[in-house]
Amino acid sequence: MTKRIIAILLLAVGVVAQQTHNQYEPPNGAGAGQKLLAQFAGDWDVVKTFFPREGKPIVTKGTCKQYMIQDGKFLQSDFTFTNTDGSTSTGTGISGFDSKTNRFTTVWYDSRQTTMSIRQSDGTFDGKNIVLWATPLDPDRPGRKTVARAHLEEEGRLLLHRHFLIDDKGNERMMIELKMTRK
Repeated sequence: MTKRIIAILLLAVGVVAQQTHNQYEPPNGAGAGQKLLAQFAGDWDVVKTFFPREGKPIVTKGTCKQYMIQDGKFLQSDFTFTNTDGSTSTGTGISGFDSKTNRFTTVWYDSRQTTMSIRQSDGTFDGKNIVLWATPLDPDRPGRKTVARAHLEEEGRLLLHRHFLIDDKGNERMMIELKMTRK
């Protein structure tokens, strides 16, 4: 009898905990941001241009496969770049949109380093352009101030993704441009 009572109590606690979790974090569906992210899905040829402070730009070619994951709530972007010496490097981005806050958030990690970067929009979204600001993981060492902007052109055949470094005076200098052409 005691074992049955304990089993019933554990089951009841599990049901209450699930209800509490759903109340704490109610599930939600895709919003306007996911509609734009879904347009980025597909296979792409990529030309990455890095603009050093001095000297000529460095151009690297690659490919990218982008697809929606988690029931259409997030975009995963898998990049492969072929370096000038013939070696390859890879990178993965995860992009999402929170319709409650009207904010995009992206996470990036790659084979070149052991760090991750996080960028987030400021809550304004015009339905066409994604603008992401660097979000420091360590508030004691905020790092570089940067902004990234992405949008589609040529009826969705070209995706432009540009990263800018912002100096202390607020001036922007392009650091990286990804020109992605749909295959």
